[in-house]
Amino acid sequence: MPPVVVFDTNILMSGTGWQGNPYRCLEYARTGLVEGVTCKEILDELVEKLQSKLHFSDSQATDTVVDLLTFLRLVTITHTLKAVPADPDDDKVLECAVVGGASHIVTGDRRHLLPLKNYQGIAIVSATEFLAFVSRSA
Repeated sequence: MPPVVVFDTNILMSGTGWQGNPYRCLEYARTGLVEGVTCKEILDELVEKLQSKLHFSDSQATDTVVDLLTFLRLVTITHTLKAVPADPDDDKVLECAVVGGASHIVTGDRRHLLPLKNYQGIAIVSATEFLAFVSRSA
């Protein structure tokens, strides 16, 4: 059974713009080596960041989301999980992982998520750490 992973918005954004480790993580999901999970709230944040930071047009941002949804499973969250008081925006990532039955959250958030290391048995790792895990498991 492949690892089930939630990619934080920063990984999705980096993975669509550059060919680095976040891109490689997304490619593992695209090829089915891992199962990717996301939610509308993460995708909405991605669209906002793509438009404000990378100056994507509406159609470019929509095309990016449509592409991601060809290989990421969409789950519905209820916004009831409150686990990151310092940054409530991060709660959606944790809740998506819990609802989606994730084994991993891949994030670049060094301030709030990576220091947790683990949430309800879900490993919280960087893209580099996740790539190392997948290569060890393959």
